[in-house]
Amino acid sequence: MIQENFIKMYEQSFKSHWDLPALTDYSSGITLYYKDVAMQIAQIHVVFKEYDIKMGDKIALVGKDSSRWSIIYMSSITYGCVIVPILHEFSPADILNVINHSDSKLLFIDENVWDAIDEGEMTNIEGAFSLNSFQNIYQKGDDNNKNFAEIICREMNEKNPNGFTAESIKYADYENENVLEISYTSGTTGFSKGVMLTGSNLAGNVLYTRSLGLLQRGERELCFLPLAHAYSCTFNMLLPLAIGAHVYILEKAPSPMILRQAFAEVKPHIILMVPLILERIYQKMILPKLETSKMKKALTIPILNTIIYAKVRKELSEALGGRCRAVIVGGASMNQRVANFLHKIKFPFTIGYGMTECGPLISYDTPSDYKLESCGQILKDIMEVRIASDNQFDIVGEIQVRGVNVMKGYYKNEKATAAVFTDDGWLCTGDLGTIDADNRIYICGRCKTMILGASGQNIYPEEIEYKLNKLPYVKESVVVQRGRRLIALVYPDYVMADNQGIDHSDFVGIMQENLKLANASLASYEHLAEIQLHATEFEKTPKKSIKRYLYNNVQINPIG
Repeated sequence: MIQENFIKMYEQSFKSHWDLPALTDYSSGITLYYKDVAMQIAQIHVVFKEYDIKMGDKIALVGKDSSRWSIIYMSSITYGCVIVPILHEFSPADILNVINHSDSKLLFIDENVWDAIDEGEMTNIEGAFSLNSFQNIYQKGDDNNKNFAEIICREMNEKNPNGFTAESIKYADYENENVLEISYTSGTTGFSKGVMLTGSNLAGNVLYTRSLGLLQRGERELCFLPLAHAYSCTFNMLLPLAIGAHVYILEKAPSPMILRQAFAEVKPHIILMVPLILERIYQKMILPKLETSKMKKALTIPILNTIIYAKVRKELSEALGGRCRAVIVGGASMNQRVANFLHKIKFPFTIGYGMTECGPLISYDTPSDYKLESCGQILKDIMEVRIASDNQFDIVGEIQVRGVNVMKGYYKNEKATAAVFTDDGWLCTGDLGTIDADNRIYICGRCKTMILGASGQNIYPEEIEYKLNKLPYVKESVVVQRGRRLIALVYPDYVMADNQGIDHSDFVGIMQENLKLANASLASYEHLAEIQLHATEFEKTPKKSIKRYLYNNVQINPIG
């Protein structure tokens, strides 16, 4: 049971760290101090009041990472609202579906995303505001002439006649058991799964990571992973803002050149990475030096290899800014060769394990405690884990969890909620694994269909197949992952083609067009690399579900 109230944690933090820097937009160099963040939160609360927003109402948030994104998130939860962060990478149709499905009353959105949204299709939104400027860009009904700047100024002056001070901060009295966030793992109509996270779920994550001392008051962190992901949200925003740390928000796509410059300037104390970024650093910065014949020979000599590894470790540390205590890797599986090398040179990295449904943490080790090939120890006093197997003699089985961090359920989706929980209340992760004597988790694979993207995104093949199967001459399809690429296997509708006089050789061109149409309706991280034709219907179970495992490593005819 979490004793500390999640919302009051931030009320106290903003008061205690009033004069410390809180958020910096890296591109512009504009820094907001904790007092500035608290002031802007108070101003957003005036807007909520103007719209008669009540505790428990939903606020939708769509956009790239920025200080404004963070302020809207914090404004919503400190008011007692339910924040609905939506990946800006979702297609416009999926974004609209999530806005409507979540019953959101207000919307804060990047203007370029807003331009693709049909405002007439929004069912509950009372008003929309630009994340780029905080200007009102949509007003339901006839009242489109509200001067929010004037309203905010008047209200702030009335409430704070002697000016806005630390003592002015008073956030909602809202119990931890209440839902504070709905995080959508998918947006497609019919597949929408909004993970309901309570104050206890979020507090469990923040308090545990705070107890590890990963980051201290006044220290720096560089955020370059999407804050709409639970992994980044917890470590890159909720944790630092709870302890008085300073977050630099990259705002740009994290290319190697941009990251190198940002690391050098920010000099972060901890860094969150997905495996792909760390693997690229290894391949481009380290591997070329190690594979020269001279270096290979030197590495065979015990004393020399110790010196070389120390030098490589120092160069890698300097490339990351020079004072990073921990590189925390999560979101997807890591190349074992890279992990083995980093472990060999004693580089301070660690790999954790979690899922959106746990907001996200399930297991974690500090770099000094990390054991190779594991995903860390189960969070003590926070989470419980068991391995469920059909065979009592088989130590590998599905990882099932329960505890403080486990979600309340999926919003307005009782069927999906029931399907993911066992009869005795354990959450089924869909991952196969083992647990050792020290309570460390080892992942062996997946027993469910979800695919983890290279940058840690959840990809649901059924959603992509649903869209594919509506395209011309697609009878059925299976989406599989090959390396880092998504491939669609398609069994064409030969009967329809024959009835319409379409030659089977035309399927190549037809599927090339289908590939373009499909990708236009998908989030960027869901894009298909190619479509491959399958000559026969896919094998199915007695319940007529496709036996996916038969097609994971089968090469067929490439198209596109």
